Amino acid sequence: MRSHLLNDTTAEQYRRSVTDGVERVAAKLAATDRPFTGINVDALSPRIDAIDLDQPLHDTGAVLDELEDVYLRDAVYFHHPRYLAHLNCPVVIPAVLGEAVLSAVNSSLDTWDQSAGGTLIERKLIDWTTERIGLGPAADGVFTSGGTQSNLQALLLAREEAKSDHLSELRIFASEVSHFSVKKSAKLLGLGPDAVVSIPVDHDKRMQTVALARELERCAKDGLVPMAVVATAGTTDFGSIDPLPEIAELCEQFGTWMHVDAAYGCGLLASLKHRDRISGIERADSVTVDYHKSFFQPVSSSAVLVRDAATLRHATYHAEYLNPRRMVEERIPNQVDKSLQTTRRFDALKLWMTLRTMGADGIGQLFDEVCELAREGWKLIAADPRFDVVVEPSLSTLVFRYIPAAVTDPAEIDRANLYARKALFASGDAIVAGTKVGGRHYLKFTLLNPETQASDIAAVLDLIAGHAEQYLGESLDRAS
Repeated sequence: MRSHLLNDTTAEQYRRSVTDGVERVAAKLAATDRPFTGINVDALSPRIDAIDLDQPLHDTGAVLDELEDVYLRDAVYFHHPRYLAHLNCPVVIPAVLGEAVLSAVNSSLDTWDQSAGGTLIERKLIDWTTERIGLGPAADGVFTSGGTQSNLQALLLAREEAKSDHLSELRIFASEVSHFSVKKSAKLLGLGPDAVVSIPVDHDKRMQTVALARELERCAKDGLVPMAVVATAGTTDFGSIDPLPEIAELCEQFGTWMHVDAAYGCGLLASLKHRDRISGIERADSVTVDYHKSFFQPVSSSAVLVRDAATLRHATYHAEYLNPRRMVEERIPNQVDKSLQTTRRFDALKLWMTLRTMGADGIGQLFDEVCELAREGWKLIAADPRFDVVVEPSLSTLVFRYIPAAVTDPAEIDRANLYARKALFASGDAIVAGTKVGGRHYLKFTLLNPETQASDIAAVLDLIAGHAEQYLGESLDRAS
């Protein structure tokens, strides 16, 4: 079995095996003509259930053959221009190359003696990002597994900085369309069920600062502690960006930690055209960024950044076998001192490879393209009498609903939209997401692929309308 260990004696076997895998994936990508085959759980489950994991195939070629049947053939391919569903981006080749390198070398970014240059590369990228944000010379941060972990760590720091002896007194303020991880984090941090105060949004799905000011005043009047305000720079459903400068003013006035969840909107940090849309982010105490959304990186690649590096001490624990206190005095850089994780992948390498190959402008150009595409898509939908679109896009998300001319029952329209989404997914011709607005079912395009064209959007709209009309026709038949 030692023949499967990656080392100096198996380097040639490694080269052959990985090349075989890369060639198969490349062939699959080249031949993919739709984002999904449409297979359902009941059809795919028996294939995987039939595999006996205690009976190995002993050959990576045979394993790749099997993988074609249980995964590659029916995977959801985000690179396809008609994948329009969630915040999944196509990935850039330099980052995929970085993934191959970091997996093979397998550095762990918790301590210097496990990573060496990897630690310094991650720190350099953190500095680069905090400079792009404008957090100032005392800023710092660390890579994380994703936006949920980044938000959790930011709110942990905010909780500790609030210096309250009574967790039940702490309050977090976030818009009604903020990410679910805000409420999840509050629960994980031991806060009460009323800890997160939901702030209403305006017509453009941006936090209403008048309402925020009112709630902050009420918090002070009731003797509660305003632990943090979470402003969102790119909501999951609408891509809306909260009014960051006004929120920063209120946070300063009430002495409240300001966290900006820019997991989606962080691509604007590299934008050549739209950087001003996140003006005010530089005043945050902490920021979440997801490079694996709008920087076109493979999952996972995220970071939490802070204005004051000293606040990261709230995540610091020392163990004699890993990062003893003396290492701080010896100026040995251990990233575990800043992180909620211990063993941690060298995900920073993917962004490093991307920046060193394409440059920030290259990333920004790609994100600008999808933002412009969203504007074109909005015009298409707004001009189409078959659909109702909710808001003009701030980033690259469009939320809309099929509205049949002859049907007025909102519940029936809901069912038609749900059916259209499911039927489209089952066909494999395109994939769209769904959400609720005002208690009603809507559909969602999340545009993160520069290869998607306005013609793709138009074609998918026709497919949606066709499926919805089919459902309504069958519904009328059943009723008659």
